[in-house]
Amino acid sequence: MSQSKAFSRRQMLVAGTIGGVAAAVFIPRLAEASSDDKANDLAVISRGHYYEQQAIWAYNVAGSKLSNSDVGKAVLAVALANQANHKEHRDLLAQVIVSLGGTPAAPESSYDLSSYINNGEGNLDSDVNIAKLALALETDAAIGYSQEVAKLKTPALVTAGASIGSDEAAHATYIRAAFNTLGVSVPIVPAAFINSDTRSQWILTV
Repeated sequence: MSQSKAFSRRQMLVAGTIGGVAAAVFIPRLAEASSDDKANDLAVISRGHYYEQQAIWAYNVAGSKLSNSDVGKAVLAVALANQANHKEHRDLLAQVIVSLGGTPAAPESSYDLSSYINNGEGNLDSDVNIAKLALALETDAAIGYSQEVAKLKTPALVTAGASIGSDEAAHATYIRAAFNTLGVSVPIVPAAFINSDTRSQWILTV
């Protein structure tokens, strides 16, 4: 079995389980929420929706730059599985935005990744560096959700946001596992927590 097929099957099992849990808990009960709480939660959820759009775009751009080598195919398999989860997150967040009385923003034509590239946290110039860029983005997504969830007022949305955050952490963990499969020895879970204090332990620099 090729590495890309192994990654694809394994990742889809993990992604399917996590995605199913997220869908199950992301049934908002918003009728009893006050108008102030809804306004607060709408702003938080809209930020999450923006970053899900960014992630989907980033995987599209990165995927188009991967080589046709075994490494490129392996990275692509992980990228497509992770992107599929981001699309589910985007769709669910869009539903919540509508439930809160808002309108989901359309995706932008491009997003700025220069801060990651300038900081040496990945690039689009090689298969390995693309994987490192994806790892940095997924790490920040996990950190971002943990911070944003604390700002939500509606209990059902707190649960849902935490579920998506755990999915983003799983993406980061799986990318690190993929590096090991490709011969780059790194701890799959480098720290007991994933937050701004441990971020440098999770990402891999160019």
